[in-house]
Order: sequence, then structure tokens, then C-alpha cells
Amino acid sequence: MTKSRVNTSPVDGVSVGKPGMREDCLQALARLETAIHASGDVVYEWDLATDEIVFSGDITSLFDAEGKTMPRSGEEMQARINPEDVPRRRRALADHFAGTCDYDCEFRLRIRQGEFQWLHDRGAVEYSPAGTPARMSGVIRLVTLRKQQEERLEYLANFDDLTGHFNKVRLREALEHALAQSTRFGQSGVYMVIGVDHLDRINTGYGYETGNAVLVELGRRLDNRLRAADVIGRPGGDFFGAILSACTEETAQIAAERVLQSMRDDPITVGADQVHVTVSIGAVFFPAESKTAVDAMTKAESAMQQAKAAGRDCLRFFALSEEQRQGYRASMDIGEEVQLALKEDRIVLAHQPVVDAGTHRVSYYECLVRMYDREGKLVPAAQFVPAIEQLGLMRSIDNRVRDLAIRELERNPQVSLAINISGLTATERSWFRGLVARLKERRDIAKRLIVEITETAALQDIDETSRFVSALRALGCKVALDDFGSGFTTFHHLKALTVDVVKIDGSFVRDITSDTENQIFIHNLMALARALGVSTVAECVETRADADYLAKSGIDLLQGYYFGRPEIDGHLRGAVQPAALLAAATLGAVGSD
Repeated sequence: MTKSRVNTSPVDGVSVGKPGMREDCLQALARLETAIHASGDVVYEWDLATDEIVFSGDITSLFDAEGKTMPRSGEEMQARINPEDVPRRRRALADHFAGTCDYDCEFRLRIRQGEFQWLHDRGAVEYSPAGTPARMSGVIRLVTLRKQQEERLEYLANFDDLTGHFNKVRLREALEHALAQSTRFGQSGVYMVIGVDHLDRINTGYGYETGNAVLVELGRRLDNRLRAADVIGRPGGDFFGAILSACTEETAQIAAERVLQSMRDDPITVGADQVHVTVSIGAVFFPAESKTAVDAMTKAESAMQQAKAAGRDCLRFFALSEEQRQGYRASMDIGEEVQLALKEDRIVLAHQPVVDAGTHRVSYYECLVRMYDREGKLVPAAQFVPAIEQLGLMRSIDNRVRDLAIRELERNPQVSLAINISGLTATERSWFRGLVARLKERRDIAKRLIVEITETAALQDIDETSRFVSALRALGCKVALDDFGSGFTTFHHLKALTVDVVKIDGSFVRDITSDTENQIFIHNLMALARALGVSTVAECVETRADADYLAKSGIDLLQGYYFGRPEIDGHLRGAVQPAALLAAATLGAVGSD
């Protein structure tokens, strides 16, 4: 193909041929320069033969320097790059010059004494007629803010934001590693749980800022009283966990007593207040008493509760009686059966209707997990869920329930469903990632799904639960607080959680027509629900009299044997979507179209 040739001569650095071309080129260059300044990027040309670099754009924002201190050569540029990043940049350049990959590199550049900022450098090399690298052209962008955000997210993925210690996920990983090491080298270790006594009273009497200060100070004292090699984390709202590897019973008792004595003798000073705080400690040996991290955590927390029951301010080691040991063996057998049932698709969902209190029309269905045994007999949840919770297998069940419910929502576009998740799953990112993977860009399904979290689980770590609830609602799902009344939720807690539905624990619904205390509870709850704009559900409704009383009291929705028992193969009638349901609830017409 023949190319046309234009005679050109340089004018102010711009080659021109035909009349008017010079002006057009200058205007084009002016627009390009404006665009570069607006983007905040800096364009460069690097002459590899002379090592000279020429920059265009807002160089002061990039280098935070006057022109006289700006790097003029590749050598000067490299001298200002963080030494830790130089080898990576050299490899990226070498690979690009060799033609094996594009040049795309991030590194830190010094802008003043001891201070660096992150740059993102992308470029392309031009080769000489001899085939050697002659010139490098590229764009550099300031990415310090993005890198700081990434580092922040990485930090939160591993550490507790309040105390700076490992979070639950990271502590569990460290405990799994300690268990593997103990098993490999035949050494005994101890996992301890250190819980603040009466933290709820401290929060109520002094305020949550004081409660947080107590947790921070306890974490600091644990750092000082335990060994440097011990791993400390905060897996729960009011307690810490500590991994003591290569530790005997005597060493563990000495370490625990140091912590107890420190809290007992030295009150915590917060502003003008001195707060006297004690702790209760539970401990379990591994690998003798526990083979998995979840099992060790569960047993240590159980031992901590025993310490609290024994009067607090003391240490208790986890120990099984013969009866408990037999029960534990039975739990292990149930756990094996559940794992096999998961593999063989013998885990199913039963559905119980939740109806409008006034019209008794179905609003949505609650999904309740069931299992078929090997002979095809249906096993109720009460016979296997407590065991798998103890063994740390609830994540697998919760994952299956999530997937089964979404599958049913796909098959039944007029139906809305509610699923329950355990407290452990509520803080497990993998469950939520699985939910996002299935519901991303599918708000038509998400808005028909209600996720139920128990009150006791929510209160264990109110901040983490609040973040989880917000993430679910951002996805399009609704969130219900189950078993309300079984814990000690305050107005502050309920406001922080921003749930859509409050489900009243069945113990406050039974005998509602004759139990004065339950009537008072329902009355107060309705006032709280109206103030926050949340919908209410009464569970365990078994008689017409109970249903009528609750409806007159202002309860929005009812659930119980009076309206239907959980059924596996029952027909799912079309239900009002939760979004419409909750909007109607605020107008006193829940369940209407």
C-alpha cells in the first residue's frame, strides 16, 4: 500500500505542512494538556539512551516539589522510589523491554523527608531500528488514597477495629495453626477466653464509650500479662481469646491469675471515673480436649460461662463428666450423619406460614431445616441442630439453607421466604459472599428474602452484627431479629441494628390472654416498634383467642400452629413481598396489596 507524503518543517516543536495545520495542532495540544491536568495524571517521556525524563501535567501534585527538585533522569527517579519497591519495578521494566508483558507497576515515591506516596505507572517502550529499547512513554497516576483504603480493608479483614487485636476469623486461623503444630510436635497448648463481667451494666451506667475503653484497657493488660509469643484476639463483643502454645496446666493457671489479679487490683480510669472491673476466664487444652478451632472456642466459652456461674473473677478449665462425654460422642455421631446427609442431598426445608394479623392472609413463609435419615425418616431440627452447633458445622447447614431457599424463590416468583442463620454465620464473610454471588443484580429475588438473626447472637457483637445487617439490606434483603425478648436488647441496640422485622419470642406469646406480664411486654414492645418503624411478628400462636388478642394489640403478623405447621411438600401460596409488607405495616394495613 502506497502512503502519501507531506513535506513538513518544525515550527515551535510542531511539524506543519499545509497552511492552518500549525494552528490546528497547537489547539489539539492545548486541549490535550487541559485534559491531562483535569485528570490529575502526569505524562512522561523517558529517553533511555540519555536517561533524560520529561514530564507533562500537574507535576507538583505528583512530586510535591518545585521544578528544580523534580527528577530529571531515570536514575534520579529511582533514587526517590522506596527501596522495597525498586526490585519489583526493575523486574517489570525488564520483562516489558524483553517483550513478555505490558509495563504496569505501582510503587512508593518519596515526596519529602521520610514521607512517601503511592504512584501507578503504566507505559510502553519504543525500539530503535537496531531493535533495542530507545524511548519509554507512559502515564503516572497518584493512587495514595486508594492504597490507603485497600490497606484499611485488609486491616479490618484481620484485626478488631476497636482494640487492634486479631478478629474472630484471624484468631480462628491462628488457633487452627496452633492445633496443627501441637499435634505434629506432641506439645500441649491452651486456648483461653477472657470475658468482662457485667459489661452490659457498665455500658448502661457509664455509657458505651466507657465500655469500649474498658475493652481497650483489658486488651492492653493482656498484652502485658501474657507471653510475647501468645496470640490474642477479640472474637466476641465482651470477651477476648488467647492462644497459649506449648503451655502446661500450671503455666496456664499462673498466666490466668496474673490477668485476674491485674483487673481485680487496678481499677480502670476513664476520664474522671474509676471503673472497677473483673473478668471470668475459661480454658481448654488442645489437642487433648479439642481437635478443631471451632470446638476449642466453643468449649472455652462454655468454661467461661461456668466461671461466671461460680461467682465470676475466677478461672475454670473445660472438663467433661462421663455423662457429658457420652453425650459428646453421640453428638459426634450426629455430626457424621449430617455431613453424609449434606453429601446425599437429604437436607430439606419445611415451610411455615407467617400471616397478616387482621386478614390471616399469608405474607411469607419461614424456612425450617429438616433432615431425612438413611431409612427415609424425617428428622426434626431439634434432634440434630444442637449437636452440629456444638461441633461447628452450622456453616454448612446455613449454606445449604441459603441455596435451597434461593432455588425456591427462583421457582416461585410470587413467594417470599425467611431463613434463619446461626450467630457464627452472621459474622462469617464467606456465607455473605455466597449470598452476593447468587443475588447480585437479582433484586427481584433479594427483595423476597428475609434473613433472621437471633437476638442473643446479635448482642454478642453489636457492631459486627450492625455491619452485617446493613450489608444485607444494601443487597436488597430484609432482616428480622428473631426470639426478641430472650436477651437484653435496649432501644439503643435496636436502633443501631436497623432491622426491618422484630419476631417476639414464643414465651411471651403463650397464654397471652391471661398472663399480665406478657401483656405488659407486648404493650411496651409495640410502642418501641412504632417509634422505630419496624414490623412485628408474634410466634407460637396456637389458639384463635391468642390470635385475636394479638391483632387487637397492634401486632402486624402472626405465626404458629393455629395457622399451619411446617410442611415440606406443602403448596406455597403467593405471598406479599416483604418490601410491600413492611411499607403497609407503617400504615396499619399489613398484608394488603
